[in-house]
Amino acid sequence: MKGELGSKQFFVTPAHTCSYLPLRNARTMFLDPRETITSELYQDLADSGFRRSGGHLYKPNCASCKACIPVRVIAERFILKKHHKRVLKKNNDLEIRIEAAADSAKYYNLYSNYISERHVDGDMYPPTREQFRSFLFSQWSDTFFLSAYKKNKLMAVAVTDKQRSGISAMYSFFEPYEAKRSLGVYSILKQLEYCQALGLKYLYLGYWIKNSKKMAYKAQYRPIEIYSNNNWKTLD
Repeated sequence: MKGELGSKQFFVTPAHTCSYLPLRNARTMFLDPRETITSELYQDLADSGFRRSGGHLYKPNCASCKACIPVRVIAERFILKKHHKRVLKKNNDLEIRIEAAADSAKYYNLYSNYISERHVDGDMYPPTREQFRSFLFSQWSDTFFLSAYKKNKLMAVAVTDKQRSGISAMYSFFEPYEAKRSLGVYSILKQLEYCQALGLKYLYLGYWIKNSKKMAYKAQYRPIEIYSNNNWKTLD
Protein backbone atom coordinates (compact mmCIF):
# COMPACT_ATOMS: atom_id res chain seq x y z
CA MET A 1 0.00 0.00 0.00
CA LYS A 2 1.22 3.47 -0.87
CA GLY A 3 1.29 6.55 1.36
CA GLU A 4 -1.33 6.81 4.10
CA LEU A 5 -2.78 3.42 3.15
CA GLY A 6 0.34 1.75 4.48
CA SER A 7 -0.74 2.68 8.02
CA LYS A 8 -4.19 1.11 7.67
CA GLN A 9 -5.08 -2.40 8.77
CA PHE A 10 -6.54 -4.92 6.35
CA PHE A 11 -7.91 -8.42 6.75
CA VAL A 12 -7.95 -11.31 4.27
CA THR A 13 -10.78 -13.84 4.17
CA PRO A 14 -10.27 -17.61 4.01
CA ALA A 15 -10.52 -19.15 0.55
CA HIS A 16 -14.07 -19.30 -0.82
CA THR A 17 -15.69 -20.31 -4.13
CA CYS A 18 -15.08 -17.76 -6.88
CA SER A 19 -18.28 -16.09 -8.08
CA TYR A 20 -17.02 -15.57 -11.62
CA LEU A 21 -14.58 -18.29 -12.68
CA PRO A 22 -15.63 -21.93 -12.27
CA LEU A 23 -13.54 -24.40 -10.29
CA ARG A 24 -11.49 -21.62 -8.67
CA ASN A 25 -11.24 -20.36 -5.13
CA ALA A 26 -10.92 -16.71 -4.20
CA ARG A 27 -9.69 -14.63 -1.28
CA THR A 28 -10.74 -11.08 -0.49
CA MET A 29 -8.96 -8.27 1.32
CA PHE A 30 -11.06 -5.89 3.45
CA LEU A 31 -10.24 -2.62 5.13
CA ASP A 32 -10.62 -2.92 8.90
CA PRO A 33 -14.35 -2.16 9.44
CA ARG A 34 -13.44 -0.16 12.56
CA GLU A 35 -11.61 2.38 10.39
CA THR A 36 -13.17 5.83 9.98
CA ILE A 37 -13.74 6.20 6.26
CA THR A 38 -13.45 9.71 4.85
CA SER A 39 -14.03 10.77 1.25
CA GLU A 40 -10.25 11.10 0.87
CA LEU A 41 -9.63 7.55 2.12
CA TYR A 42 -12.38 6.19 -0.14
CA GLN A 43 -10.79 7.90 -3.15
CA ASP A 44 -7.31 6.65 -2.24
CA LEU A 45 -8.59 3.10 -1.93
CA ALA A 46 -10.53 3.37 -5.21
CA ASP A 47 -7.30 4.51 -6.83
CA SER A 48 -5.66 1.37 -5.42
CA GLY A 49 -8.25 -1.00 -6.87
CA PHE A 50 -10.73 -1.25 -3.98
CA ARG A 51 -14.53 -1.35 -4.30
CA ARG A 52 -17.42 -0.73 -1.93
CA SER A 53 -19.92 -3.35 -0.79
CA GLY A 54 -22.28 -1.79 1.71
CA GLY A 55 -20.08 -0.13 4.33
CA HIS A 56 -17.06 -2.31 3.52
CA LEU A 57 -14.15 -1.65 1.18
CA TYR A 58 -12.55 -4.67 -0.46
CA LYS A 59 -10.51 -6.01 -3.35
CA PRO A 60 -9.58 -9.51 -4.57
CA ASN A 61 -6.45 -10.93 -2.98
CA CYS A 62 -5.94 -14.29 -4.66
CA ALA A 63 -2.43 -15.73 -4.45
CA SER A 64 -2.17 -17.33 -7.89
CA CYS A 65 -4.95 -15.66 -9.90
CA LYS A 66 -4.94 -12.04 -11.09
CA ALA A 67 -8.00 -12.24 -13.33
CA CYS A 68 -9.98 -9.52 -11.48
CA ILE A 69 -8.59 -6.27 -12.86
CA PRO A 70 -9.83 -2.87 -11.60
CA VAL A 71 -10.95 -0.65 -14.49
CA ARG A 72 -12.07 2.94 -14.95
CA VAL A 73 -13.31 4.72 -18.08
CA ILE A 74 -11.73 8.06 -18.96
CA ALA A 75 -15.09 9.81 -19.12
CA GLU A 76 -13.82 13.11 -20.47
CA ARG A 77 -12.51 11.30 -23.58
CA PHE A 78 -15.31 8.76 -24.03
CA ILE A 79 -16.92 8.73 -27.48
CA LEU A 80 -20.13 6.88 -28.28
CA LYS A 81 -19.85 3.92 -30.65
CA LYS A 82 -22.59 2.88 -33.09
CA HIS A 83 -24.07 0.24 -30.77
CA HIS A 84 -24.11 2.76 -27.91
CA LYS A 85 -26.09 5.17 -30.07
CA ARG A 86 -28.55 2.39 -30.88
CA VAL A 87 -29.07 1.72 -27.16
CA LEU A 88 -29.71 5.40 -26.48
CA LYS A 89 -32.19 5.55 -29.37
CA LYS A 90 -34.09 2.52 -28.04
CA ASN A 91 -34.48 4.31 -24.73
CA ASN A 92 -35.23 7.85 -25.85
CA ASP A 93 -38.65 7.51 -24.22
CA LEU A 94 -37.04 7.26 -20.78
CA GLU A 95 -36.42 10.11 -18.34
CA ILE A 96 -33.31 10.18 -16.17
CA ARG A 97 -33.66 11.45 -12.60
CA ILE A 98 -30.86 11.95 -10.08
CA GLU A 99 -32.37 10.83 -6.79
CA ALA A 100 -31.28 10.44 -3.20
CA ALA A 101 -30.36 6.84 -2.37
CA ALA A 102 -33.32 5.51 -0.41
CA ASP A 103 -34.45 2.20 1.06
CA SER A 104 -38.00 2.29 -0.25
CA ALA A 105 -40.40 -0.31 -1.63
CA LYS A 106 -40.23 1.21 -5.12
CA TYR A 107 -36.52 0.51 -5.43
CA TYR A 108 -36.52 -2.77 -3.54
CA ASN A 109 -39.29 -4.27 -5.65
CA LEU A 110 -37.35 -3.60 -8.85
CA TYR A 111 -34.16 -4.97 -7.26
CA SER A 112 -35.98 -8.10 -6.09
CA ASN A 113 -37.50 -8.74 -9.52
CA TYR A 114 -34.13 -8.23 -11.19
CA ILE A 115 -32.25 -10.64 -8.90
CA SER A 116 -35.03 -13.23 -9.10
CA GLU A 117 -35.07 -13.23 -12.90
CA ARG A 118 -31.44 -12.56 -13.83
CA HIS A 119 -29.33 -14.01 -10.99
CA VAL A 120 -31.02 -17.14 -9.67
CA ASP A 121 -27.67 -18.94 -9.94
CA GLY A 122 -25.79 -16.30 -7.91
CA ASP A 123 -25.05 -15.81 -4.23
CA MET A 124 -27.48 -12.85 -4.09
CA TYR A 125 -30.48 -15.13 -4.67
CA PRO A 126 -32.99 -15.16 -3.12
CA PRO A 127 -33.13 -11.39 -2.53
CA THR A 128 -34.13 -10.00 0.85
CA ARG A 129 -34.75 -6.49 2.11
CA GLU A 130 -31.85 -6.81 4.55
CA GLN A 131 -29.53 -7.88 1.74
CA PHE A 132 -30.69 -4.88 -0.31
CA ARG A 133 -29.84 -2.53 2.56
CA SER A 134 -26.53 -4.08 3.55
CA PHE A 135 -25.24 -4.37 -0.02
CA LEU A 136 -26.13 -0.98 -1.50
CA PHE A 137 -26.02 1.52 1.34
CA SER A 138 -23.40 2.88 3.70
CA GLN A 139 -23.29 5.67 6.26
CA TRP A 140 -20.16 7.29 4.86
CA SER A 141 -20.46 7.23 1.05
CA ASP A 142 -21.92 10.03 -1.10
CA THR A 143 -24.39 7.74 -2.86
CA PHE A 144 -27.20 8.64 -5.23
CA PHE A 145 -29.50 6.77 -7.60
CA LEU A 146 -29.34 7.54 -11.30
CA SER A 147 -32.83 6.31 -12.14
CA ALA A 148 -34.62 5.83 -15.47
CA TYR A 149 -38.40 6.17 -15.74
CA LYS A 150 -40.93 5.48 -18.47
CA LYS A 151 -43.49 8.09 -17.51
CA ASN A 152 -43.75 7.27 -13.79
CA LYS A 153 -42.72 3.63 -14.00
CA LEU A 154 -39.25 2.91 -12.59
CA MET A 155 -37.25 1.02 -15.23
CA ALA A 156 -33.64 1.07 -14.04
CA VAL A 157 -31.48 2.21 -11.13
CA ALA A 158 -27.74 2.79 -11.25
CA VAL A 159 -26.44 2.96 -7.67
CA THR A 160 -23.65 5.52 -7.93
CA ASP A 161 -21.04 6.92 -5.55
CA LYS A 162 -19.69 10.41 -6.14
CA GLN A 163 -15.96 10.75 -5.49
CA ARG A 164 -13.33 13.42 -5.85
CA SER A 165 -12.03 12.44 -9.29
CA GLY A 166 -15.06 10.65 -10.68
CA ILE A 167 -18.07 8.52 -9.92
CA SER A 168 -18.21 4.83 -9.09
CA ALA A 169 -20.76 2.55 -10.76
CA MET A 170 -21.51 0.55 -7.66
CA TYR A 171 -24.38 -1.61 -8.96
CA SER A 172 -27.26 -1.47 -11.43
CA PHE A 173 -30.60 -3.24 -11.49
CA PHE A 174 -33.42 -2.88 -13.97
CA GLU A 175 -36.67 -4.21 -15.39
CA PRO A 176 -35.78 -7.83 -16.26
CA TYR A 177 -38.48 -8.21 -18.94
CA GLU A 178 -37.12 -5.37 -21.08
CA ALA A 179 -34.05 -7.14 -22.48
CA LYS A 180 -34.30 -5.41 -25.87
CA ARG A 181 -33.60 -2.07 -24.22
CA SER A 182 -30.12 -3.12 -22.94
CA LEU A 183 -30.77 -1.19 -19.75
CA GLY A 184 -27.45 -2.19 -18.18
CA VAL A 185 -25.55 -0.58 -21.06
CA TYR A 186 -27.93 2.38 -20.99
CA SER A 187 -27.23 2.96 -17.30
CA ILE A 188 -23.47 3.05 -17.86
CA LEU A 189 -23.84 5.44 -20.80
CA LYS A 190 -25.93 7.77 -18.65
CA GLN A 191 -23.39 7.58 -15.83
CA LEU A 192 -20.68 8.56 -18.31
CA GLU A 193 -22.83 11.42 -19.53
CA TYR A 194 -23.38 12.58 -15.95
CA CYS A 195 -19.66 12.30 -15.24
CA GLN A 196 -18.93 14.53 -18.24
CA ALA A 197 -21.57 17.05 -17.18
CA LEU A 198 -19.91 17.35 -13.75
CA GLY A 199 -16.45 17.71 -15.30
CA LEU A 200 -15.23 14.55 -13.53
CA LYS A 201 -12.50 12.50 -15.15
CA TYR A 202 -13.33 8.85 -14.40
CA LEU A 203 -16.15 6.36 -14.19
CA TYR A 204 -14.98 3.48 -11.97
CA LEU A 205 -16.51 0.24 -13.23
CA GLY A 206 -15.17 -2.27 -10.73
CA TYR A 207 -13.45 -5.44 -11.92
CA TRP A 208 -12.94 -6.55 -15.49
CA ILE A 209 -12.56 -10.30 -15.90
CA LYS A 210 -11.63 -11.16 -19.47
CA ASN A 211 -12.77 -14.79 -19.30
CA SER A 212 -16.05 -14.14 -17.49
CA LYS A 213 -19.13 -13.42 -19.61
CA LYS A 214 -20.60 -11.50 -16.68
CA MET A 215 -17.66 -9.09 -16.46
CA ALA A 216 -15.96 -9.01 -19.88
CA TYR A 217 -18.42 -6.41 -21.25
CA LYS A 218 -16.65 -3.59 -19.40
CA ALA A 219 -13.85 -3.44 -21.97
CA GLN A 220 -16.28 -2.04 -24.58
CA TYR A 221 -16.14 1.41 -22.97
CA ARG A 222 -13.02 3.12 -24.30
CA PRO A 223 -10.66 4.64 -23.49
CA ILE A 224 -10.41 2.53 -20.37
CA GLU A 225 -7.63 2.20 -17.82
CA ILE A 226 -6.66 -0.94 -15.91
CA TYR A 227 -4.91 -1.10 -12.54
CA SER A 228 -1.90 -3.38 -12.73
CA ASN A 229 1.33 -3.56 -10.71
CA ASN A 230 0.18 -0.60 -8.56
CA ASN A 231 -0.33 1.70 -11.55
CA TRP A 232 -3.12 2.72 -13.89
CA LYS A 233 -2.48 2.31 -17.61
CA THR A 234 -4.61 2.53 -20.73
CA LEU A 235 -5.85 -0.82 -22.02
CA ASP A 236 -4.69 -1.40 -25.59
